[in-house]
Amino acid sequence: MDKQTKKGKFFIITGISGAGKTQALKILGDFGFYCVDNLPLALFSNFSKYIKTRTEIQNIALGIDIREGENLKSLPGLIKSINRQGFESKLVFLEASDAVLLRRFSETKHKHPLEDQLLAAITTERDFLSPIKQIADNEINTSNLTLGELKEKISRLLEITRSQEMNVSVISFGYKHGIPLEADLVIDVRFLKNPYYQAALREKNGLDKEVQDYLKKAPHTLNFLKKFTDMILYLIPKYIKEGKSYLTIAVGCSGGKHRSVFMAHCLAEVLREKKFKVSEFHRDLNIVKKEVW
Repeated sequence: MDKQTKKGKFFIITGISGAGKTQALKILGDFGFYCVDNLPLALFSNFSKYIKTRTEIQNIALGIDIREGENLKSLPGLIKSINRQGFESKLVFLEASDAVLLRRFSETKHKHPLEDQLLAAITTERDFLSPIKQIADNEINTSNLTLGELKEKISRLLEITRSQEMNVSVISFGYKHGIPLEADLVIDVRFLKNPYYQAALREKNGLDKEVQDYLKKAPHTLNFLKKFTDMILYLIPKYIKEGKSYLTIAVGCSGGKHRSVFMAHCLAEVLREKKFKVSEFHRDLNIVKKEVW
């Protein structure tokens, strides 16, 4: 093997047709992988040269299935080639029971790539892919898995912690300018004391220390902040379990300048401390803060 620094991860996703290869690739795409489905193995050499020119591509996933036929016998050599390029390779084989596969093909109305007679096609495919299954690094049976559970299993293969799985965007906004359309959760903080009515604070915003000190001393602010952040920290693992990769939390006040900015910034700071990937956007101030872990 050539001595070189490991570039990243290179996953090959294969298995029985209908076991969830496409969903697995979508999940890996959410995790930042450069995903290619059904790349002909005869073109792998050209693909390999291409990724060498793209230094920004660190993690790659290829979806390969029974349609490659006899070319699948070249997989062991292909994996050695991947390792020589400095990637950490992993061959993942997806399985499912015959009953589940029959139901999935019936529900989707998709045709099996081998034969018209579905059960015979599944049997033939199992026999053909048996040598590939034996050399797989990991096998995932998707028969009884939800999308969220499949994502959890894949994240374990990637050694990704729960906090790394979720990309959180925190947005402050003013109701007079409209609610952000991309928001998953919207919190109204117009019940908090408004710094706008203090002449010395009117032209400042919720990122300024004077405004923050004013709000911290005001009734309800810190108590609400604790309850609010606790609720978000409770909800995020629930969203992750259901397969959600992105969460946008919008915090609104009247003008989007003082209270919502302060509260959104405090929430973003708490999430950063918990090692979540956070983008902080104060829409009506046109200020963006991004954190990459």
